Amino acid sequence: MKDLSGKVAIVTGGAKGIGKAIAERFVADGASVVVADCDETAGQALAEASQGAIVFEVCDVSDEAAVERVLEATEARFGKIDILVNDAAVQLNKPLLETSAADFDRVMRVNVTGAFLFMKGAAKRMIAKQIAGSIVNFSSTFAIVGSPGYLAYHASKGAIASMTRAAAVALLPHNIKVNAVAPGTTLTPGLLDGARDTGDEAAGLASFMALQPMKRFGKPEEIANVVRFLVGEESDYLRGSVVVADGAYTIV
Repeated sequence: MKDLSGKVAIVTGGAKGIGKAIAERFVADGASVVVADCDETAGQALAEASQGAIVFEVCDVSDEAAVERVLEATEARFGKIDILVNDAAVQLNKPLLETSAADFDRVMRVNVTGAFLFMKGAAKRMIAKQIAGSIVNFSSTFAIVGSPGYLAYHASKGAIASMTRAAAVALLPHNIKVNAVAPGTTLTPGLLDGARDTGDEAAGLASFMALQPMKRFGKPEEIANVVRFLVGEESDYLRGSVVVADGAYTIV
């Protein structure tokens, strides 16, 4: 696989979990990486551990001004943006009848509006510099299956899949490819949070595991491998694809 030397990437939600694995993979392959995340403690720790290879920018992705600030800071520092990965997201474990309008709006603003703002801003800058860029959005298996909880999260990840297809068509004339990845149950801090939300972390994890055909959870590095392929030249013919990486969860 060709390296990413000379490429500049932004990874939202990159302070921990899958986003962190993506940022570290990009750095290992030679890219300059900016991580945008609202978790300042984790973000600063990641930047320090990288010994300067990762630049951290604190950012609430639902805030348009904050998104613009990150985009501008990245261009000011590195001169361009080649790659955008929209991984920032929040979950909400509430059934339909208990989900308020405010709950729903918060999930949609972070998961969908945040991705839209970064995608629009990054694409404009890529076009201005005639960069054949790559954008990867994060959908989920929850865009494919249903569950009794997480209604707002389901809605947001379905929107991401649809938005990815529309953006791929819109940006095709500019040679900017847009794809998405839909991870299955991956062992991240978010998964542990979800297990605790059930009221019993151990029982929650056991219930999640019972649904896994491979009898294990995905690893953040495995999802990072998929994203790495999607941003590379080897995937140039993929446009508007939603790559499901779920250990067969949605097909059995």
